[in-house]
Amino acid sequence: MKILITGVTGFVGSHLAEYLLSLGDHEIFGLCRWRSNRENLSQVYDKINLFDADLSDLGSLIRQIDAIKPDVIFHLAAQSYVLSSFNAPTQTLWTNVIGTTNLLEAVRINGIDPIIHVCSSSEVYGQVAKENVPITEDCPFRPASPYAVSKVGEDMIALQYWLTHKLKTIRTRMFTHTGPRRGDVFFASFFAKQIAASELKLKDPVISVGNLDSVRTICDVRDAVKAYWLLVNKCTAGDVYNIGGNRTMKVGEVLDMLLAHAKVKCEIKVDPNLLRPSDVTSQIPCIDKFTSITGWSPQISPEKTAEDMLQFWRKELEVSPWKAVTIVK
Repeated sequence: MKILITGVTGFVGSHLAEYLLSLGDHEIFGLCRWRSNRENLSQVYDKINLFDADLSDLGSLIRQIDAIKPDVIFHLAAQSYVLSSFNAPTQTLWTNVIGTTNLLEAVRINGIDPIIHVCSSSEVYGQVAKENVPITEDCPFRPASPYAVSKVGEDMIALQYWLTHKLKTIRTRMFTHTGPRRGDVFFASFFAKQIAASELKLKDPVISVGNLDSVRTICDVRDAVKAYWLLVNKCTAGDVYNIGGNRTMKVGEVLDMLLAHAKVKCEIKVDPNLLRPSDVTSQIPCIDKFTSITGWSPQISPEKTAEDMLQFWRKELEVSPWKAVTIVK
């Protein structure tokens, strides 16, 4: 089977490539830009086929989709940082909405019939009323950031291509997921990196934080990619599925898990730059629809995820101490 991953050099994409290779009997292809950092693929770089393309360039997508002719597409490429979307709303919308449209157009124009996983986001639901918690797939959209708006657009264009062109799109609204290799602009990885940098004396032992009272349901990325594989094998084209963990906690509790493994005592300091102009303070999913079809359930505990993230950043900063620098604006 030929499997194409957009965003293969990213956090989830690289974990997905590793997992699919472990299954055997699949040829893995990835779309990436020439300037994409490929460090995340260090374990599998020589085992996958990389093709140069950009979501903003329809021509490049048409050529590469024609060359690969994939049986399955995992569309993971996106501008995925919520806080950055407030500063760069147009770029966020262009990448996530127009970029997804370009990908689907490339498939349609080439006349192929792959299963296409389009990765939307739980952010589309926004701040949900208490009576709608846990959040089901029928919950109304109330996006609270340009990123969330872009994911509404991506979600809906995927549905439209199924309704109009019968492209076999399957949408997911993934709730909070994290793990080793997560970018340092996301809260759990940002905390882990700061702790590791403090241990290595690359910075003062002060952990900058945003809103620690926000509530999230945590899923490990290594569980998430297994869910994605089950999705394309067992779920229905044209439909949408919530996926998420089974442990709900405050952001501050995730920080406490990380600090429990810290080798130095750290001070906690709220940084106003890390507070969103409008925030979603609670996201608790109902994943019954997905689990009833696939039998999937998270296997990795948040405690294990936190420990592995901290260990990842210790190794990263030992080799590349310059990565300890983080710019938050």
